[in-house]
Amino acid sequence: MLKMMDKNPPAMDSAHDADIRQSTDTVLMVRPHAFTPNPQTAADNSFQCETVKKDAAVVAKLAYEEVSAMISLLESKGITVHLFEDDGRNGTPDSVFPNNWITTYCENLIGVHAMYAQNRRLERREDILDFFQSRYDVLDVIDDSGAAKDGKYLEGTGVLILDRLYKIAYMCRSMRTNEELLEKYCRDFGFAAMAFDASDEDGTPIYHTNVMMCLGSEFALIGLDCIKDEAERARVEQMLKTTGREIIEITQSQIAAFAGNALELQGAGGKLLALSTTAFSALSEEQRARIEKYAELLPIDIPTIELAGGSVRCMLAEIFLSPKAK
Repeated sequence: MLKMMDKNPPAMDSAHDADIRQSTDTVLMVRPHAFTPNPQTAADNSFQCETVKKDAAVVAKLAYEEVSAMISLLESKGITVHLFEDDGRNGTPDSVFPNNWITTYCENLIGVHAMYAQNRRLERREDILDFFQSRYDVLDVIDDSGAAKDGKYLEGTGVLILDRLYKIAYMCRSMRTNEELLEKYCRDFGFAAMAFDASDEDGTPIYHTNVMMCLGSEFALIGLDCIKDEAERARVEQMLKTTGREIIEITQSQIAAFAGNALELQGAGGKLLALSTTAFSALSEEQRARIEKYAELLPIDIPTIELAGGSVRCMLAEIFLSPKAK
């Protein structure tokens, strides 16, 4: 079993410092045409709404409109959005959350990840992979999605909070993770692992690390109280401080309102923190002020999407690849 990293973070290679960044100005999004909360993920996702009173067609239409409005808002801030449509014929209710199956890296690598729910494995799309390989200077696609057949899962940046500056992968253990896959991931992509246990007030393990933790270039939103083991909590806190992050703690109730499910992006006018209006409303004025020292808060209204137990961060797969020379 992997142990938490208890040493100083790896030093950045000065030859590559200019290429390393925590946030990007380019994302992948998938717009669903038949959105609905996924019955196959309800068992371990306490953030998900099990019953939806509205008609399925109404829910799908509202979700489509929310994603469309989110894309327009991001583009108005200088974010490039690579948009793909999901017509719903393949039975992929969670396709709006692509960050779980695909990740990219400034080393021009793509990761394809093993998904827990069987219908989520269908979200992997060759047309998306082909698009990035044709548009960007991709050196390799490291595909571990087949591990799901052996009961091993590692759901991308749902379970991995990546410190891209210091190459640390934070991960809370859950049914969506596997430490053997984490070890392979760290070898393949050059990260050091920091794994820990985290749970909500009822003791239920948190299914995705990205609902309790958001890592920006200079700050971290995190529910430290979710990490019950004092030694693990102290190591995570110390590593965040060592890597220069201001720690902004969020409560269990704020986590339930998706306050941790936010993503720092590089907008045309500076850094942005994309988060839902639900999350924004849950933050205190003092917390907002501390965040705004580092990034402009960008609230996005997605109440229908949040019925599925994910929020803004889950909807954005970051693109760190280098474009091919024209």
